[in-house]
Amino acid sequence: MHWLWKIPRYCTLWGTQMSIRTFQINSKKLTPIPWGNQKEVPAKFNFASDVIDHWANMEKAGKRPSRPALWWVSGSGEELKWNFRELSELSQQAANVLSGACGLQRGDRVAVVLSQVPEWWLVTLGCIRTGLVFMPGTIQMKSTDILYRLQSSNARAIVAGDEVAQEVDTVAPDCPFLKVKLLVSEKRREGWLNFKTLLKDASSTHHCVETGSHEPAAIYFTSGTSGPPKMAEHSHSSLGIKAKMDADSWTGMDVSDTVWTISDTGWIVNIIAAFLEPWTLGACTFIYFLPKFDPKTVLKVLSSYPINSMVGAPLIYRMLVQQDLSSYKFPHLHSCFTGGESLLSETLENWKAKTGLDIREFYGQTETGLTCRVSRTMKVKPGSLGTAIPHYDVQVIDEHGNVLPPGKEGDIAIRVKPIRPVGIFSGYVNNPKKTEANIRGDFWLLGDRGIKDPEGYFYFLARTDDIINSSGYRIGPSEVENALMEHPAVAETAVVSSPDPSRGEVVKAFVVLAPEFLSHDPDQLTKLLQQHVKSVTAPYKYPRKVEFVSNLPKTITGKINRAKLRTEEWKTSRQGQAQ
Repeated sequence: MHWLWKIPRYCTLWGTQMSIRTFQINSKKLTPIPWGNQKEVPAKFNFASDVIDHWANMEKAGKRPSRPALWWVSGSGEELKWNFRELSELSQQAANVLSGACGLQRGDRVAVVLSQVPEWWLVTLGCIRTGLVFMPGTIQMKSTDILYRLQSSNARAIVAGDEVAQEVDTVAPDCPFLKVKLLVSEKRREGWLNFKTLLKDASSTHHCVETGSHEPAAIYFTSGTSGPPKMAEHSHSSLGIKAKMDADSWTGMDVSDTVWTISDTGWIVNIIAAFLEPWTLGACTFIYFLPKFDPKTVLKVLSSYPINSMVGAPLIYRMLVQQDLSSYKFPHLHSCFTGGESLLSETLENWKAKTGLDIREFYGQTETGLTCRVSRTMKVKPGSLGTAIPHYDVQVIDEHGNVLPPGKEGDIAIRVKPIRPVGIFSGYVNNPKKTEANIRGDFWLLGDRGIKDPEGYFYFLARTDDIINSSGYRIGPSEVENALMEHPAVAETAVVSSPDPSRGEVVKAFVVLAPEFLSHDPDQLTKLLQQHVKSVTAPYKYPRKVEFVSNLPKTITGKINRAKLRTEEWKTSRQGQAQ
């Protein structure tokens, strides 16, 4: 992330079977219909026209107060407020930039690599309006990350800021499908179109494309245990219609609320909690530009602005409770939500004691979006992920796909057969075998072990794969291993998770050195390899721990046995902590 965060140690991200419902969507309300009857989902749906323009028209007709839809504040105090009417018009201008000046056509893929600047929201809405497939990415990516994403997706365009423009230029010649580079900056750059300049001259009238509900809307790159990140494709229904279905079962926001989601724009939690959910409800999305996370700044913002709901990774709350909270008052804050990694009971208790507020967990993954949650009307159980959202049948299953009773450990999964519920992604692009491999019996596996209690609350126990979740950042070990193997000092390497009291877990690399480097100072080599990883891939992936070994354990087929290394690492670390 990473956000600060992305996807949980217990899967990402981000009930009982009898409570399952799906919904029929119309312009005014959600009407429950029988589970599985998804043919009632409308053939056409577009979040920009069906949600944003709906609220804009209500404002124009005087049927709703003109409140901010997007409220953005810079670190220097500059403020920007757009109501839904202004947001609608500006996003139509953005759509005209993309389809007009850039010449992009429906179905084209657009990489969007921007920080939390207002243009991220405009460009994303512009893509939705024009039927373009947007592909968010973190600005922490390096040239190798960007090259992989552009090449594997055949992206026609990239929208980026100054932070990554040079990295893009380095790899653009190797991306034959890339035709447009759109810069969000006050500066000019050779070979790039300037978004801000084009936006000023664009018409505020755009005829929104009538996108199909199951038409591709977005692609998120999600890390796996082996190989490069996979492309998880979402449709207009799995994003927009799901948001309408989830709206009343999670945050409890209404049109007068303001929500602050502290998240990297590259992760799916950002579009869920800072785009789809609040705007579905007609609420305000608040953004305070934080190039670098600072707990004191967060506390000042919560004290100074009328923020009602906050969404952030557990790490954020852990850092906040370490501050002296006695001098801060949060008069408007009534709801705090977290996801992306395990929330420590200590953090929950300290925050409650110092603020009087509960922290409510939510759970899901890039492929499924919001899956479980502790809503405002639910009892908080320390360590629990909450219950399943109403239209997902979430169960704990055994190795044969059979549903296990409460209290029995198994794999957390969502029922996708005989009918796939709205909200599940369309599949991994160009990788149907990988998509099918994640299905066991009638269920989609979330990649986590857990239990369910008699009240339907789920509890995370462990990951079932090698994914490392450090402060909510979902890191595939092969990505770090590939970066390390580029350095001449590394003959062989294996990367696993290692427990950490602050981040939950961190990246640890076991390294077999090349013969010519055996006599080098280990501390200097560690720093050298850490810096190398930071230089070739997103810095959050670098190994915070490095151990030099003479050999690595192998399976009978000759593959590195990460599971054995990880088990020994966690066992040794816990023994050390106990002493």
